Amino acid sequence: MAQRERIQRDERGGRDKRVEQDGLARREEREEGDQRAGDAAVPDGPNSPEPDASAGVGAGVARRFAALTTAHVADACIRAGVPVRCAPSAVRAVTPGSRVAGRVLPARHVGSVDIFLEAYEAARPGDVLVVDNGGRLDEACVGDLAVLEAQAAGVAGVVIWGLHRDTADIRAIGLPMFSTGALPTGPLSLRERPADALACATVGDWTVSAADLVFADDDGVVFAPADRADELLTLAETIRDTERRQADQIRAGHTLRAQVRFDAYLARRRETPTLTFRDHLRAVGGAIEE
Repeated sequence: MAQRERIQRDERGGRDKRVEQDGLARREEREEGDQRAGDAAVPDGPNSPEPDASAGVGAGVARRFAALTTAHVADACIRAGVPVRCAPSAVRAVTPGSRVAGRVLPARHVGSVDIFLEAYEAARPGDVLVVDNGGRLDEACVGDLAVLEAQAAGVAGVVIWGLHRDTADIRAIGLPMFSTGALPTGPLSLRERPADALACATVGDWTVSAADLVFADDDGVVFAPADRADELLTLAETIRDTERRQADQIRAGHTLRAQVRFDAYLARRRETPTLTFRDHLRAVGGAIEE
């Protein structure tokens, strides 16, 4: 009897081992198939299609902005001679502490949500929907469903030159959003749609497009040209690092006046009344104002 039980255990062990081997073989076949499918989807060679140069812009910008602020970006624009294009100060984070950076996905609202749905059709991961509702204060143009759909489309955030509604639901969704405020009522009328409704958006004094980047945090919203992203972010990082060193020295007892040689500036200004503090800061490597 003991011998019969031993034989049965051996037979079960053999079957289990064969099942495990078969499972491993099938998994290897699937992995090989997946690899072949991946190789076919991304061909490599002289006839391969050129990669989309803009595809990684949003991710790279967002990654670098994570350690920066809009103030750093604005100062970098000044130093680079790029116009500082800030949204009006009324455009604020719906949830304090929100921040976002990415390529502009423009949409000019004309009274219907379909403009946003169409914009999402062309959205690239990391884009930021920038809504132009003319700064209107009599209607909200974005609600929770539009924001939830934006998130589903891979959009990284929403900036509105106008009002939103459904504040509690939007905060629960968690997608960074910036607007001039909230109002219960939605669109009051359907307006004629301009031909460039998805090509550009105006926010305050500035008209932006997919050729621009948008940066937003608790200080507000600033736009910058995408083709100068690396230059501006590098400058912003330099400004940030300088300011951090200055702050550390103040905490250590070395005053800011001493660091920027403020006494020397006052002496030089007596000799040259046209000398500006910014000229002096550039000469000594300061970064207070830019």
